[in-house]
Amino acid sequence: MPEPDESGKSGTAVAAATTRTRAPSARLEAIGVTVRHGTTTAVQRADLRVVAGATTGLVGPNGSGKTSLLRVLAGLARPDEGVARLDGIDLGEVRDRDRARRVAYVGQVENGDAPFTARQILTLGRACLRRDWERTTRGDAHAVEVVLERMGLTGLADRRLDAMSGGERQRVLIARALAQGADTLVLDEPTNHLDVAHQQHVLGLLHDGPETVLVVLHDLDLAAAFCDRVVMLDAGRIVAAGTPGEVLDPARVEQVYGVRARRLDLADRPHLVLGR
Repeated sequence: MPEPDESGKSGTAVAAATTRTRAPSARLEAIGVTVRHGTTTAVQRADLRVVAGATTGLVGPNGSGKTSLLRVLAGLARPDEGVARLDGIDLGEVRDRDRARRVAYVGQVENGDAPFTARQILTLGRACLRRDWERTTRGDAHAVEVVLERMGLTGLADRRLDAMSGGERQRVLIARALAQGADTLVLDEPTNHLDVAHQQHVLGLLHDGPETVLVVLHDLDLAAAFCDRVVMLDAGRIVAAGTPGEVLDPARVEQVYGVRARRLDLADRPHLVLGR
């Protein structure tokens, strides 16, 4: 698998010679990861490096293994073969609380009927930073307010989650991950339920923030716009990895997704026109 050409959210290209001698450090890494669900192999010998400080997008058709690989890299599932590492340490050897302080996860399906306000949900996200018997602090409260403002949720802070729309709940769950204070965010289709404006806002915020981001996206245009690197899966295998321009090739998209694709390069990034 090719080494990444970009090492951070600024999108600054790294010269090929420099990349060979000083490759960007990997925050998350999968080495020969295979995941099986019963008799079905969901991921086959995947090698993946999530560069520290960058936004990496996982794309591929339904059933291509994106969520299975994501859960392994979030430390929520063990691979049947291979190893997943966080800053060089086997994730299987990292305690749950320590992992939660480093990696925040937002899944596809979360409990949206919790009878808690947005502010309370974000405060719960801070629990991993305290011992079980310790109360919340002023620092926790300040961090929650900062994230509420960052996510544009201040007006919803005292509304209960079960009284929100699907898009509002999704934004609160993403905000909870930010409030957790982890330096790495792992998100499975975070743009679900979001309208166009909020998709742009959330992904722009994640890309421009200080965190390392690994995100599953269905929309290839969003991946092109907000990811420094894109990794494409098909039938459990990584078939391409690199910059959006390298990976989102029309011939590859047509082969993997089974739809016609044309590409327009505008504003220094690819745009895909799918179908007829």
